[in-house]
Amino acid sequence: MTATRVPAKIEWLKEPAEKDYAAARSYLSLLVPESALPAVMKRLSEAPKGFWRAKDILRAAHLPLLTKGRSSEVAEKLDHIKHGVALSPILLICLLDDVVLQIADGYHRTCSAYLTDEDTLVPGRLLFAGSNIDR
Repeated sequence: MTATRVPAKIEWLKEPAEKDYAAARSYLSLLVPESALPAVMKRLSEAPKGFWRAKDILRAAHLPLLTKGRSSEVAEKLDHIKHGVALSPILLICLLDDVVLQIADGYHRTCSAYLTDEDTLVPGRLLFAGSNIDR
Protein backbone atom coordinates (compact mmCIF):
# COMPACT_ATOMS: atom_id res chain seq x y z
CA MET A 1 0.00 0.00 0.00
CA THR A 2 1.36 3.43 -0.90
CA ALA A 3 1.30 6.25 1.58
CA THR A 4 -0.79 9.29 0.77
CA ARG A 5 1.24 12.50 0.68
CA VAL A 6 -0.05 15.01 3.19
CA PRO A 7 0.52 18.57 1.98
CA ALA A 8 2.53 20.86 4.24
CA LYS A 9 0.51 23.42 6.14
CA ILE A 10 1.42 26.88 5.00
CA GLU A 11 1.67 29.56 7.66
CA TRP A 12 0.58 33.05 6.60
CA LEU A 13 1.07 36.46 8.20
CA LYS A 14 -2.12 38.39 8.97
CA GLU A 15 -1.17 41.36 6.76
CA PRO A 16 1.20 42.02 3.85
CA ALA A 17 4.47 43.67 4.90
CA GLU A 18 5.37 47.24 3.89
CA LYS A 19 8.01 45.83 1.54
CA ASP A 20 5.23 43.96 -0.28
CA TYR A 21 3.39 47.22 -0.91
CA ALA A 22 6.65 48.78 -2.16
CA ALA A 23 7.14 45.85 -4.56
CA ALA A 24 3.52 46.15 -5.71
CA ARG A 25 3.98 49.88 -6.30
CA SER A 26 7.06 49.21 -8.42
CA TYR A 27 5.20 46.64 -10.52
CA LEU A 28 2.04 48.73 -10.86
CA SER A 29 4.08 51.74 -11.98
CA LEU A 30 4.35 49.85 -15.28
CA LEU A 31 0.55 49.61 -15.61
CA VAL A 32 -0.85 52.72 -13.95
CA PRO A 33 0.09 56.36 -14.59
CA GLU A 34 2.31 57.88 -11.90
CA SER A 35 -0.38 60.48 -11.13
CA ALA A 36 -2.90 57.73 -10.27
CA LEU A 37 -0.49 55.44 -8.41
CA PRO A 38 -0.87 56.92 -4.90
CA ALA A 39 -4.66 56.55 -5.04
CA VAL A 40 -4.41 53.00 -6.42
CA MET A 41 -1.96 52.01 -3.69
CA LYS A 42 -4.23 53.46 -1.01
CA ARG A 43 -7.19 51.55 -2.43
CA LEU A 44 -5.10 48.36 -2.60
CA SER A 45 -4.08 48.69 1.05
CA GLU A 46 -7.77 49.01 1.97
CA ALA A 47 -9.07 46.36 -0.47
CA PRO A 48 -11.08 43.49 0.94
CA LYS A 49 -9.20 40.50 2.25
CA GLY A 50 -9.93 37.08 0.85
CA PHE A 51 -8.65 33.59 0.15
CA TRP A 52 -8.26 32.09 -3.30
CA ARG A 53 -6.94 28.74 -4.53
CA ALA A 54 -3.38 28.96 -5.83
CA LYS A 55 -4.35 27.28 -9.11
CA ASP A 56 -7.14 29.82 -9.71
CA ILE A 57 -4.85 32.78 -9.07
CA LEU A 58 -2.35 31.58 -11.65
CA ARG A 59 -5.10 30.86 -14.18
CA ALA A 60 -6.78 34.24 -13.71
CA ALA A 61 -3.43 36.01 -14.02
CA HIS A 62 -2.48 33.98 -17.13
CA LEU A 63 0.89 33.24 -15.52
CA PRO A 64 2.97 30.07 -15.79
CA LEU A 65 3.88 28.05 -12.73
CA LEU A 66 7.44 28.73 -11.63
CA THR A 67 9.28 25.81 -10.06
CA LYS A 68 12.16 25.76 -7.59
CA GLY A 69 14.42 24.68 -10.46
CA ARG A 70 13.49 27.81 -12.45
CA SER A 71 13.30 30.32 -9.61
CA SER A 72 15.54 30.72 -6.60
CA GLU A 73 12.81 32.79 -4.95
CA VAL A 74 10.31 29.92 -5.27
CA ALA A 75 12.95 27.58 -3.81
CA GLU A 76 13.39 30.01 -0.89
CA LYS A 77 9.61 30.20 -0.27
CA LEU A 78 9.32 26.39 -0.38
CA ASP A 79 12.08 26.22 2.24
CA HIS A 80 10.13 28.72 4.38
CA ILE A 81 7.02 26.51 4.08
CA LYS A 82 9.02 23.42 5.02
CA HIS A 83 10.36 25.14 8.15
CA GLY A 84 7.09 26.78 9.19
CA VAL A 85 8.15 30.36 8.39
CA ALA A 86 5.04 32.46 7.73
CA LEU A 87 4.61 33.91 4.23
CA SER A 88 3.14 37.31 3.51
CA PRO A 89 -0.35 37.49 1.95
CA ILE A 90 -0.39 38.44 -1.71
CA LEU A 91 -1.63 41.65 -3.34
CA LEU A 92 -3.91 41.38 -6.36
CA ILE A 93 -5.46 43.93 -8.68
CA CYS A 94 -7.88 43.34 -11.52
CA LEU A 95 -7.88 46.15 -14.05
CA LEU A 96 -11.40 45.63 -15.33
CA ASP A 97 -10.69 47.08 -18.76
CA ASP A 98 -8.18 44.27 -19.31
CA VAL A 99 -10.01 41.60 -17.26
CA VAL A 100 -6.68 39.94 -16.46
CA LEU A 101 -5.78 39.60 -12.82
CA GLN A 102 -2.43 41.12 -11.91
CA ILE A 103 -0.39 39.72 -9.04
CA ALA A 104 0.95 43.04 -7.86
CA ASP A 105 3.06 41.19 -5.28
CA GLY A 106 3.23 37.51 -4.39
CA TYR A 107 3.78 35.59 -7.64
CA HIS A 108 6.56 33.46 -6.13
CA ARG A 109 4.56 32.83 -2.95
CA THR A 110 1.58 31.76 -5.08
CA CYS A 111 3.74 29.35 -7.10
CA SER A 112 5.22 27.93 -3.89
CA ALA A 113 1.73 27.45 -2.45
CA TYR A 114 0.65 25.71 -5.67
CA LEU A 115 3.66 23.38 -5.56
CA THR A 116 2.75 22.49 -1.98
CA ASP A 117 -0.88 21.84 -2.92
CA GLU A 118 -2.61 23.41 -5.92
CA ASP A 119 -5.80 23.80 -3.87
CA THR A 120 -4.04 25.76 -1.12
CA LEU A 121 -6.06 28.80 -0.12
CA VAL A 122 -3.81 31.83 -0.50
CA PRO A 123 -4.74 34.93 1.52
CA GLY A 124 -4.43 38.41 0.17
CA ARG A 125 -6.14 41.62 -0.81
CA LEU A 126 -7.97 42.03 -4.13
CA LEU A 127 -8.73 45.39 -5.70
CA PHE A 128 -11.08 45.71 -8.67
CA ALA A 129 -10.09 48.89 -10.45
CA GLY A 130 -12.24 50.06 -13.35
CA SER A 131 -11.99 52.77 -15.94
CA ASN A 132 -11.74 55.42 -13.22
CA ILE A 133 -7.94 55.08 -13.22
CA ASP A 134 -6.67 58.10 -15.11
CA ARG A 135 -4.55 56.58 -17.87
